[in-house]
Formats: sequence, C-alpha cells, structure tokens
Amino acid sequence: MRKSTPPDVRAPRDTASATVELEDVPFGRFHLHVAVAGSGGQFSDGYILGIIGIALTSATDDLALNAVWLGLLGAASLAGLFFGSLFSGALIDRIGRHPIFAFDMPLLAALSLAQFWTAAAWQLLLLRLLLGLVLGADYAASKTLVSELAPRKSRGRMMSVLAIAWAAGYTIAYLVGYLIAQTASGGRPWTWMLASSAVPALLVAAARLGVPESPRWLIAKGRAQEAAAMIAAKIGPHVTLPTAPAPAPATSSGAPAESGSLRALFAPALRSRTVIACVFYLCHIMPYFALSTFSPRILASLGVHNAYFGGAVYNLLLLVGAVVGMSVIDRLTRRRFLVGSFAVAAVLLLPLGILHDLPITLVIVLFAALAFALSAADTLAFVYPQELFPTRMRATGVGAAVAASRIGASISTFLLPVVVESFGIRTAMTGLVLVLAAGALACYRYAPETSGLKLGSQ
Repeated sequence: MRKSTPPDVRAPRDTASATVELEDVPFGRFHLHVAVAGSGGQFSDGYILGIIGIALTSATDDLALNAVWLGLLGAASLAGLFFGSLFSGALIDRIGRHPIFAFDMPLLAALSLAQFWTAAAWQLLLLRLLLGLVLGADYAASKTLVSELAPRKSRGRMMSVLAIAWAAGYTIAYLVGYLIAQTASGGRPWTWMLASSAVPALLVAAARLGVPESPRWLIAKGRAQEAAAMIAAKIGPHVTLPTAPAPAPATSSGAPAESGSLRALFAPALRSRTVIACVFYLCHIMPYFALSTFSPRILASLGVHNAYFGGAVYNLLLLVGAVVGMSVIDRLTRRRFLVGSFAVAAVLLLPLGILHDLPITLVIVLFAALAFALSAADTLAFVYPQELFPTRMRATGVGAAVAASRIGASISTFLLPVVVESFGIRTAMTGLVLVLAAGALACYRYAPETSGLKLGSQ
C-alpha cells in the first residue's frame, strides 16, 4: 500500500495516482448521506423526547396525573435511555455500529404509534420506557458511526448537524403539539401528539439505506480487506485505510482490556476520560432536559401569562443555538467551549433563581438566552465524548456517557415539578445553577483538549 498523504496535504479526489487517508478526505456526497442518515435519527429522538412535555399538559386531566406522575412520565424515556445506551454501547463495539443503526428506527415507529391507544398512565409509562431503550441504542450507534466516518477537519461541524437535527426535532415537536392543542375541539389530542413521532422514525429508516459499517471498526476486528473495499466503493480508490488502532489498555489487574467491556472503561489509560465524559454530559443535560420538558410550567411559575408562547420562543432558541454552536465548534478549542458554555448558562440562570418580581419581558429574554446557550453547548455532546475514546471502546464509552447524562436528566426531570410544588420555582432554578457551576469547575480542572485529534491516535 502506498504511503498516505500527510494530513496537511489535501489530495485531489479525482486523481488515482494520489492517496489520502480516510480521515483527511474532503467532505463529499458520501459524508452528506451519512450526516443526513445520522441526523435523521437525532431528529426523531428529539421529536419523541420533545413531544412529551406539551402532551403531558394536555393529558393531565384525562389520565388524572399528579406531580409524581408528571415527573415519572417526563423522566420515563430518559430512564430507558440510560439502560439502552449503557448496555448497547458494549454490544455495538462487539457486533458493529451498522446492525443497530439500520434497524432501530422501524421499532421506534411501532412504539410511537402504540401511544395512540394509551388508556392509563401506567401504559404510557411502559411505552415511554421502551422508547427510551431504543433511543439509547440509537444514540450510541449513530454518534459513533457518524464520527468514525467523518473527516477530521470537519468532524465538529458534521457532528453538530446531529445536534441541530435533535434541536429541530425537539422544537418541531413542540410546535406540532401546540398546533394540535390549539386546533383540537375535543377527544384526546395528546394521543395524536405522541403518535405523530412515528412519521419521522419511518422517514429516517428509509434514509439510512446504503450507509455502510464503520471502516475503523472493521479494521479493529481484523477485516481490513472489507474496509478497503467499502472505502473504494463509497469514496474512491485513492483513499487509504485509517491508522490501525493502538493496543488495548490494561485493566486494573494488568490483563488486556476486552473490546466492548464496561470494565475496560476504568482501565488506567481510560479512567479519567470516562469520568470527565460522564460528568460533562451529566451536568450539561440536567438543566437542558428539565427546563426544556417543563418550559411552559416554569414560565407560568415565573409569572409569564402566555406560557405556551414563551415555551415556543424557548424551543425556537434551542434550534438557533444549535446552528450557532455548529459555526463555532471548530473555531474554539474544545476546553474553552466546554468551560465557557457552562459559565454563561449559569450566569443567565442565576437571576431567575435569586431575584424576585423580575419584569415579564426580562424573564422571557433570560430564559430564551439560556435556551440559546444550552443548545449551542449541546453540540459538544455530539463531538467531545467520541474524541475521548479509542475505536475499540468508542461506542462503549459514548454509551456510558449518555447513560450518565440520562441518570441526571431522569433525576432532574422527575424532581423539578416536585421541587417547584414543594419549595418554589426559585429553589429549583438555584439548584440547576449549582449543577452548571460544578460542570464548569470539573471541565476546567480535568477535561483534556481534543481539538484536531485523529480518532485513531488516542
């Protein structure tokens, strides 16, 4: 095999005599297909998680929901996501990224449609838990596969498309739910809201046809010839194989770490990266999900009379923030973006926690700016964990980080309505400020820099 072109030399894509390593290929049609397929899954994920907030507002009387049931149903999919991402990550590192990536969307559509016939709170709880399990598997599979097929210089922007798609799905779900709530004349409009998530899941299943297995995973499994054939067919014969992965790190007992083993995440070489990936994701997602899921109720508690309108503004700013995050993620260092985003979000949320009788306009402005900051930072969740782990452990590591975040999201989503009812909205907001401050401190002290990293160099 001919020697690969150095990373700072861009080889012409149509010249067979020149070679370039997979990670240094310019962004092309193949990468666009992968980005659309991966981001479509995130859109569907965002839609399924986003629709529950406004659906619960409509379903409260029909299902006789109290604060505890609201918290349970709001957190159910997040709890399912914990188990789905934690255990599917290890499986994906063993059997490949493609099997789950290709076949989880039809199952998601079936479960989404089943929500239409929900007759009791416990039935909806069960379906939301199952939806979360499938979503967790898709998180680990789609994030890992897209990151391993993305060119190094555009990885941040390409992965940020997934964040934009998630925010778009979340926002559109809210707007669809709002439209159904405003136009429904009777019956149970919340069942239509929940069942509507089957539509994007089916469209995504079709979009994923033709996306191949990760060549990095194939090489790690000793299937280099298969990887070379796939690369030649999808991108071109001038593209060389990625660098072979480094030897597996030893476990604490000194034995080689097994690929796809949760225990291997805590081998000496990976332990600190595993911890910081989990802490970053947990501290970011706790306020993100709690505030997003219950934005109308929170705004009403803060004195905003048209809470649905305020919630719509909040969700639209989630989408705008994701777009801006994509534009800056490859311009800022990862550490600067991590620490700065936590600090900015904490500063924006602090007045809502400690100040009383704020003007309604200021409350909406602060809440909208907070949505913007949290969503811009969410692009990091689609890039940074993947850059912390080697190929043989990437899906396992990403799955563990997602699982940790869903523990926090489940706790915060369950506790927020309970804390607001028992201690008031400002106590709840102050608690979320402390979570953001803890995230900023942890990332400042321990987060490694990964900007410009080659995925095979860890």
